[in-house]
Amino acid sequence: MNFEAIRSIYAFEMARTRRTLLQSVVSPVITTSLYFIVFGAAIGSRMQEVGGVSYGAFIAPGLIMLTLLNQCIGNGSFGIYFPKFTGTIYEILSSPISMIEIVIGYVGAAATKGLIVGTIILITASLFVDISIKHPFMMVLFFVLTAVSFSLFGFMIGIWAKDFEQLNLFPMLIVPPLVFLGGSFYSIEMLPPFWQTVSHFNPVLYLVSGFRWSFYEIADVNPVVSLVIVLGFLVACLSITAWIFKTGYKLKN
Repeated sequence: MNFEAIRSIYAFEMARTRRTLLQSVVSPVITTSLYFIVFGAAIGSRMQEVGGVSYGAFIAPGLIMLTLLNQCIGNGSFGIYFPKFTGTIYEILSSPISMIEIVIGYVGAAATKGLIVGTIILITASLFVDISIKHPFMMVLFFVLTAVSFSLFGFMIGIWAKDFEQLNLFPMLIVPPLVFLGGSFYSIEMLPPFWQTVSHFNPVLYLVSGFRWSFYEIADVNPVVSLVIVLGFLVACLSITAWIFKTGYKLKN
């Protein structure tokens, strides 16, 4: 294992975050604060408790997950897309670095940045509502697995994308609707039976539900099922990434 290569890629990606601190950290904090002001204060004050907790506290895990997904996918995709865009990807591919080392460097940095921002959002949320974490180990487990899985997913998007329009397709047009319709701001038990069934086909529902359970023991889906779904998604992303490097898909042309 070439740890020096991993460290170099990781350090370069983390340095990019420090250069774009306003966009990377300040912007998500301001956005989350606005969500709490609008949903937590304006709307939440007119709603009853959900599952025994205040509405503001109920939506906090969903907002954290929304930020985490956007950050991990965005950082993971841009990290590998930019070398493709500038042509420096060929220097990486021709150097004595294995596929595993490249993935660890880029995905590790993207996941780290997502976890840092997600933690800041958690601290920000605690300033607006009372948050209790009843299962800290499960919370950290869901937090880390989601960060790694979607950083890897973003890495795949960065390889697949041929321009900036495709690069922004998932984080801008697909992820937000899935999160909003995945029980982030409501319990799917509030929906009619038909839409409850439809919601179970939304993969983000399992992420939000499992993550919220670790806070308040409130879940729309069995947390074990949520954990299995996250692990299955991680294995699928690893398998596809291995195939990409084996075949050279979107890398050698």
